Amino acid sequence: MNNSSWFNTFAKAAARVSGRPVTFSLALAVIIAWAVSGPLFAFSDTWQLVINTSTTIVTFLMVFLIQNTQNRDSEAVQIKLDELIRATKGAHTALLDLEELDDKHLASIKRCYEAIAQRSRAELRKGKKDTGTPFVHFDTD
Repeated sequence: MNNSSWFNTFAKAAARVSGRPVTFSLALAVIIAWAVSGPLFAFSDTWQLVINTSTTIVTFLMVFLIQNTQNRDSEAVQIKLDELIRATKGAHTALLDLEELDDKHLASIKRCYEAIAQRSRAELRKGKKDTGTPFVHFDTD
């Protein structure tokens, strides 16, 4: 079941390593060493270019690693939510691929759920319960 590409394997490892306190400490140590070496290099343009170039390259590459990790995590969470919807009696399975709908359809479905929430709050103000599975009608076209 664990059939990852080399990039996914690398991205997972990089995300784990880059999120650790020791990695932050190492990066901080590099910055401190660079700053301390300033007088040694007379705060030259080359001295400044070293840190600027290094941080730009690291930042550029980390954007892609972070995006990969975010995409993978979002996909996994979405699948888990889909499974909960699928397995819950009375749940609307038409919502399983909700993230694939356009903004117009999402807004329409959101309005349906907002209306349910408003009715439920009104029932609570009357001292009634807000539990149950109220009917939801939304257009799937």
